[in-house]
Amino acid sequence: MPSWITVKPLQIVLRWQLLCTIMVSIAVVLLMDLESALSALLGGMVSVVSSAAFAVIVSRHQGYTAGGTIRTALRAEAVKILLTVLLLWLVFKLYENVNALVFIGTFIVTVILNSLALLVSDSKKNK
Repeated sequence: MPSWITVKPLQIVLRWQLLCTIMVSIAVVLLMDLESALSALLGGMVSVVSSAAFAVIVSRHQGYTAGGTIRTALRAEAVKILLTVLLLWLVFKLYENVNALVFIGTFIVTVILNSLALLVSDSKKNK
């Protein structure tokens, strides 16, 4: 089954973001309450969804010119930023009981995880 995301480091980082979101949500439900855990889940998912959109756009890149690569990267980043702002606004607008500290905290942690894509090897070697 073909994947929409073909860039291996981005696949790995998306998995890390999703796993982190789930782990933080579980910890928050155990330490606080269900509504705070939902806030953590939403915070992480804002980052996961916007990062997934970025990864899909980058994975569809076909050109080999420097200009084409830059255009694709800028387009993907613009979509990611717009989607992030839209999703953050929607959560605060539609979810009355959002725990802002937990929501933003989880969002920040998953955004930081996204930057780790630079450290993930794209090597095909098995160790």
